[in-house]
Amino acid sequence: MRKRILVYLFSIGFFYSWGQIDPLVSQDTLDQKKWVDETYENLSVEDRIGQLFMVMVASNQEKAATDKIKDIIQKHRIGGVIFSRGGPVRQAHLTNSYQANSRVPLLIGMDAEWGLAMRLDSAYAFPWNMTLGAVTDSCIIERVGYRIGKHARRLGVHINFAPDIDINTNPKNPIIGNRSFGEDKEIVTRQGLAFMQGMAEAGVLSSGKHFPGHGDTAQDSHNTLPTIGFTPQRLDSVELYPYKKLIENGLSSVMVAHLNVPELENQEALPSSLSKSIITGLLKEKMQFKGLVFTDALNMNGVANYGEPGETELQAFLAGNDILLMPRDIEAAKTRILEAYDQGRISDLRLEASVKKMLMAKYKAGLHQYQPIDTTGLYGSLNSPEDDMLYEEVMENAITVLKDKVNLLAIKKLENKKIAYVKLGDAEGDTFLKNLNNYAEVTEVSASNIADLKAKLADFNLVIVGFHKSNDSPWKAYKFSEKDRFWLHEISKLRTSNTILTAFAKPYALLDVASFDTIDAVVMAYQNSEIAQETAAELLFGAIGAKGRLPVTAHPEFPVHSGLSLQPLMRLGYSVPERVGLSSEGLAEVDRLVQDGLDSLMYPGAQVLIARRGKVVYNKGFGKTTYKDGDSIRADHIYDLASLTKILATLPTVMKMEEEGQIALNTTFKELIPAYEDSELKNVTVLKALSHYGRLPAWIAFYIDTLDKKRRPSGEFYRSNPSDGFSIKVTDRMYLANAYTDSIYNRIGRQELKSNRYRYSDVAYYVLKKYIEDTYGRSLDDITDQLFYKRLGTTNTSYNPLEKFPRENIVPSEIDNYYRYQKVQGYVHDMGAAMQGGVGGHAGLFSNANDVAKIMQMYLQGGFYGGERFLEERTVEKFNKCYFCHKNVRRGVGFDKPQLEDKGPTCGCVSRKSFGHSGFTGTYTWADPEEEIVYVFLSNRTFPSATNRLLVKSGLRTRIQQAIYDSIIN
Repeated sequence: MRKRILVYLFSIGFFYSWGQIDPLVSQDTLDQKKWVDETYENLSVEDRIGQLFMVMVASNQEKAATDKIKDIIQKHRIGGVIFSRGGPVRQAHLTNSYQANSRVPLLIGMDAEWGLAMRLDSAYAFPWNMTLGAVTDSCIIERVGYRIGKHARRLGVHINFAPDIDINTNPKNPIIGNRSFGEDKEIVTRQGLAFMQGMAEAGVLSSGKHFPGHGDTAQDSHNTLPTIGFTPQRLDSVELYPYKKLIENGLSSVMVAHLNVPELENQEALPSSLSKSIITGLLKEKMQFKGLVFTDALNMNGVANYGEPGETELQAFLAGNDILLMPRDIEAAKTRILEAYDQGRISDLRLEASVKKMLMAKYKAGLHQYQPIDTTGLYGSLNSPEDDMLYEEVMENAITVLKDKVNLLAIKKLENKKIAYVKLGDAEGDTFLKNLNNYAEVTEVSASNIADLKAKLADFNLVIVGFHKSNDSPWKAYKFSEKDRFWLHEISKLRTSNTILTAFAKPYALLDVASFDTIDAVVMAYQNSEIAQETAAELLFGAIGAKGRLPVTAHPEFPVHSGLSLQPLMRLGYSVPERVGLSSEGLAEVDRLVQDGLDSLMYPGAQVLIARRGKVVYNKGFGKTTYKDGDSIRADHIYDLASLTKILATLPTVMKMEEEGQIALNTTFKELIPAYEDSELKNVTVLKALSHYGRLPAWIAFYIDTLDKKRRPSGEFYRSNPSDGFSIKVTDRMYLANAYTDSIYNRIGRQELKSNRYRYSDVAYYVLKKYIEDTYGRSLDDITDQLFYKRLGTTNTSYNPLEKFPRENIVPSEIDNYYRYQKVQGYVHDMGAAMQGGVGGHAGLFSNANDVAKIMQMYLQGGFYGGERFLEERTVEKFNKCYFCHKNVRRGVGFDKPQLEDKGPTCGCVSRKSFGHSGFTGTYTWADPEEEIVYVFLSNRTFPSATNRLLVKSGLRTRIQQAIYDSIIN
């Protein structure tokens, strides 16, 4: 109710009806009337007439042109200015200058239907109305109106000539189209009303346009006079419907279009903007509209061709318009109106009504207490994270699934998919492709001819076609070319693959596609903005669901209101920090801390990722791969994870085996490896070993025994090339004897238990690796790949990464001068894992931050991710439990846990339910179920030497964690 009252207060004619005060008034209303009356009385007749005009200026014009407006303000005492093209800071300076030169503060207006960016550079562009029309939750539209209103208000704009409430029933409409909320009067009314209410809450006046309705025409009133040839009954039930509803709810103003409406105006070809029957008879009297009535721009050909400058403006005022927008010649117009006044054709009452409505508008806009615009921080105010957050939410609710014939969406079973992306259209699709690759390996396929393209696509079983058209403005070309249509048809006929079409264009683009019979899924993304592309990728892979509904008929197969609902699959999405209750400003401290690490030579480079509530909100690369001549760190660079391997490879496999009854927490080492029957380690259980409470040695330097007296790899154990009995590849030109694997396990079996019960140890993971591989009959890398990585879509995660990735994508770990005597790049840094062919239970895994986050998110979600259950929730809980906390051992089963005392592996700010691990090479990841936070830090602090312990000593990784928690918005 409060919002409705607020909107009514912004209805300019609410208190004035031909100069009469409404009886239902408050003291505040009387103050308003007093200001309006006193201001009016202090104006001469000429000045009063001046208040009827708003002239156009652009801040990108030459100084001579903008100075001319200043002269007009001083000479003619005009009511306001409507700004066109330019930039916000320039416009702010002009506004301040113009206001300083005006006796009565100016009403500043703009056409900002989708935000100030409709006219200005360096300002925010929100989605077009057609996109908003696809959103079923009108509260989101209200928030869009509010944010646009806030931007306008910040720039000193008092009236936004919006919303456009034309009902676009003609797909060939050249000027409305995407500016309309749709073809359904209920959609247009609902969204228009919400938009209007949002602007009112921000303190900005609205304007419904283009009265009586510009939606069902194939002509542009900027160029000619379009004809609307419908019956009064049709006009009343369709075109006028939104106006009636918005007027009932306090619409501030109406803009009258230049249209030929024969059923409403008897005079042939008289523009509606000059028609007394339409403006006074219909709008003001029959529809009881009491607010401001604006003409559309009077320099448009739809009206300018009707009469001479001056005469047109006079006729517009006589017809009932209050404000004459963008007159062709203000001198002539003002002269003609003054003559008509002197002749008695315009009464004092008539002039007073319009001028006082204009003055009331100024009061409502706060101009009775005018303050100049402060340009400090203006750009940031007009381009905030809150705007990105809202745009993203709009797209999540707008993108519409029109077809999903074989339940392709959301894309599941990633292990079975080989996915290609084909770009059609003449705009970029790089953002779409990049974000598709956040979920799976998606290869862009292109060719100069369709035959070559089809041959290349034969290797793929899923083809995602992105149709990309310009996002610069709603009027840009949007149709499929003949080539695009042909290629789409040929691609969709391929029997080897399924096809998904995602259209980043106006829905009407689909009208030119003959049939969608052979296309398996169709997704309408409406626009080609970066956020639209990002969101569409998320929808295809199920990070978000599908909620949108078509606001227009896009094709005979897809009538208005079409749209399928899809549930999300709980995959990570991507957003801005504020969306998940984090502060961008707060997270800037993370930037500073990581940069401090670089400046302090803690590491050459790093990746840092932060996710909350299932959305990655921070994923950045810092520094380079090496201190000298290294490449800048990218998101697809992969790092040696070191001991993160324990919880990202071995542990989930053990958890799966525990569910299947193949291992238990009380299983002993002698049960895992029968040869340990007589070993001192025989009764160590899985529970104690993984809790680091099994009295096992911390690590065993197996490699030392394979060096000669000069501490070089001995020829007894190594060959420079693979040969019989020497096939374990340690690194380039270094192959270990196969027999040494038994030596490793024999040596473990000969170990003595240590006296102290808590000791961090790698040894258990050697034992578990052997048991896992013996049980499955396959190597650990193959097992984890099949059980987890392929299904999770962790396409950058692998043991022995040189077998899958270019060397330049792999960050080097160390310059080894004690064992391998070379730069270690693409091979595991850990010596013991290297002696196992790069596949260790405790080390050997390589990945990037995004992939690590997926696995941690799977844990955070109780073993569920991407529509699949990887682990039972009770299993995750069982292994994420501290069984020996009473013995002052903080560890879970495999997972590290928060410290029990002052110092430990975390910032001390995380919950007891949180878990994670750190790695020797400078890696760290942590997940907190209570705050739903996943944090990943990857670095190569061991390069060029593992003796560099600055990162460890500094506590930087946990200080970053503290900064993350400090950025939580309470």
